[in-house]
Parts: sequence; structure tokens; C-alpha cells
Amino acid sequence: MITLSNDVELEGRPLVDVKIDKRRRNKVMLGHLSWAEVTHQAQMLIRHEGVGHAAHAWLLQELLHYLRHENSGCHGFQNMGPAWVPARRGIEDETLCRGDRRAVEVVESWERLVRQVCLRLGGELGQKVLPVQRAKRGTDAHTRRAALADRFCDDGRLSAELRIDGTPGILAVVADLRTGKVRTSIDVAAPEQGYPLTWVKRLIRQLGEAPADLHVETLVEGAGGGPRGTLERLRPEPADLLPKDGARITGFRLSLFKGMGSTRGNTESGFIRSVDDAVDRFHTHVVTHVERRQPRRGQPTAEASAAG
Repeated sequence: MITLSNDVELEGRPLVDVKIDKRRRNKVMLGHLSWAEVTHQAQMLIRHEGVGHAAHAWLLQELLHYLRHENSGCHGFQNMGPAWVPARRGIEDETLCRGDRRAVEVVESWERLVRQVCLRLGGELGQKVLPVQRAKRGTDAHTRRAALADRFCDDGRLSAELRIDGTPGILAVVADLRTGKVRTSIDVAAPEQGYPLTWVKRLIRQLGEAPADLHVETLVEGAGGGPRGTLERLRPEPADLLPKDGARITGFRLSLFKGMGSTRGNTESGFIRSVDDAVDRFHTHVVTHVERRQPRRGQPTAEASAAG
């Protein structure tokens, strides 16, 4: 039996609690799908994998057209929930304390939003897009969300990482409720061979179509950060990204900032729409233009780091 709704089910917390005779569980499998998951699978089949039977392809295309229509009501996760506004205000006036149930509810909504972003982006790209969970092995979902909620109360940030097949690194998303901005970023490993100035010039050339307000930061070995600046300032002076003390460059961090919507819904001024737009803008204008590089010897890959 499968239930369908706009809600995205979370790990360890079923959306529909159906009481059924335990003796029948071996015969009846229970599951839930969000309309975002159905749309994702339809996109993958039609746009990327192909459907051999013409009639089936037409039916699937019609279903996708219906699901994406504004009046269908099948648009996936569209509301951050009743805890969003009081929690946001609690962050602004620093009254949201650890242990507040509203913080946990916001973290759960954020997790649903991130999963939906992965489904939507993966369906459009035809590639696997998955959220990265950096929790200690053996940590259950409830404990992990409680820890994230406490961190949210402390710094007012909601963070996520997306692993996209074929990209040079992990795409990080941070929604800072105190500054009212969404930050999207990616770390690009430095090449194994060549000269640092050559690496910098090549990176700037690859970012020729990127927004001028893109922040570029040099990552160096050891503690502390390296030089940084906006792409607009660095284009005529790429050497400004070279460390003055000659520290070894391990990579570069590319970041974009976007104003964050405040309302809990999916309207133009909503938080959900602002996160979607920030990820789309960053992936389209930055990530797709950066070449994937092999990490230095002894340096773990992004996939290996995520798995740990």
C-alpha cells in the first residue's frame, strides 16, 4: 500500500502511522511517496532514460504536464510549517533556546526541503543528487536532528550539502537567518601539477560567465584562510588570490550570496523559493563551468569525505 501527498517522508519518522495486524505485515508492504518523487521519476524516464513504448511515453508526458501545472496541487513540499515564523523571530531576538521543540520542527522542515531540492535538480539534470549526512556512525535520526536543532539555536543557520554526480565537489547550502542570506558554495581542489598563478588564471577564465559578485577564496594548508575577493575585482588582478606568505594552495572556495525569503510558503517572497533559486543560480552559472579535477595524492575525495 502506497500513500501519496505533497509531504516528504523523513528517515525514522513515517508520515502515515497505519495500525495493522502484525500477522499481515508479511503480506502488505507500507510506503509513502511525495509528488516531488513521482515528478522526479517521470522526468528521469522522459528526459534522460527514455520510454520505448510511444503510448506509454505520451501518457507519462501528460502526467508530468499535469503534476507541474500550477492548479494541480501536486507540487511537493511547500510550507516550512507553523514553527517557522516564531523560530525565525526567536533567532532574530535571540530568545530561541536549546531544547525548544520549534527548532526541531524547523530542522525537520529544512530536511524535507533539501530532499525535494535534490529530487528536482536530479530530475532536471538526469544525474543522481543526494543530500550528504555528516553524522557519526550509529547516530539515529532523532539524535541527529536534535543536535542540528541545538546548533540552529546557537548560530541561526540551517546547513546542507548536496552531492551531484559529475561535479567537482560538494555543493554546500547555508541559510543564515541572522543575516537574511542564503550562501551556496563549492570547494574545488587545486591541480597536482603546474604553477599557482596558472591555476588561478585558468579558474578565472572558466568563470568568465559567472556573476561578478561571486566570492573566490584561496584554501591553504594549515590553519587560517587564504586571500579572497569578488570575481569582479579578481578578473583584472588574478594574482591577488596568491598567498603572500607562499603557503601551499590546496584548493579554492566559490560562493554566492542571495537574499533570503522570510515567509514560510513557496511564494515569490517565501523562504522555499529563495533556496530553490539560490541553488539553481549557483549550479547554472558557477558549478557547470568549473572542470572536475582529481584530488592530490593522499587527499580524500568528496565522496569518501561524505561517506565518513
